[in-house]
Amino acid sequence: MLTAVTGSTGTIGGRVARTLAAQGVSLRLVGRDPSRFPDLPGAEAGSPAEYADAEAMNAALHGCDTLFLVSGRESRNRVAEHLTAVDAAVRGGVQRIVYLSFLGAAPDCTFTFGRDHWHTEQHIIGTGVRHTFLRDSLYADFMLPMVGADDAIRGPAADGRVSVVAQDDVADVAVAVLSDESAAHDGVAYAVTGPQALTLTEVAATVSEVTGRDVRFENETVEQAYASRAHYGAPQFEVDGWVTSYLAIATGEIGAVSDDVERLTGHPARSLEDVLHAQVGR
Repeated sequence: MLTAVTGSTGTIGGRVARTLAAQGVSLRLVGRDPSRFPDLPGAEAGSPAEYADAEAMNAALHGCDTLFLVSGRESRNRVAEHLTAVDAAVRGGVQRIVYLSFLGAAPDCTFTFGRDHWHTEQHIIGTGVRHTFLRDSLYADFMLPMVGADDAIRGPAADGRVSVVAQDDVADVAVAVLSDESAAHDGVAYAVTGPQALTLTEVAATVSEVTGRDVRFENETVEQAYASRAHYGAPQFEVDGWVTSYLAIATGEIGAVSDDVERLTGHPARSLEDVLHAQVGR
């Protein structure tokens, strides 16, 4: 059995690839630049391919049995790129797709990028291949970088809660699913979350405790959120994604807490405090 892993140069895909290789799983690494792939025992490099290139993806995935599909970089055409990659995988003979999705994915969810994940999921279902969706929450690893130079986290999240999850836990769940060739995970959408749902005020307090900084959360109106991000010069779709991620916290759409991490991996989900201690080395 040959497993294709995308995103092996990134945090989650890289950890998944390294762990599977250490377990002796036969891998093919797939991505735009094979020269950046990690050198892993038992892993082969696929030919260069990006999601939007159907023929290149088909060639890179030909002969693979399982595909771990890490969602592509944010773009205006991300859904079309995902669908192209999925169709190329099916034509290449892939029989199972494990897709890294997002918590609360729905056609009308508040977080605009979450809608991309829902459309991708629906397309995968429509192909008829075996599939599993890993719907992760916002990453706990991103909470510290969200703190501004003035020690403030700002966004229109109000008192909503988010079940932030460690990227390492997401990777561990993916490994657990990919390592099991049985039908136990077929057709399942797992909620991959941290152990508790926190307000951003609580996030700020935890960051303060671990780092020794005096971090605070300042709630913004939607108008203030767009204005405070205008200086980045980012395209509208990207700014919409940034702002609506906070609004999704406010609505409670990404506050669900699941025990799927512990059930699938055998270890408790890491807390935000755990992640922060690892990040700052304290």
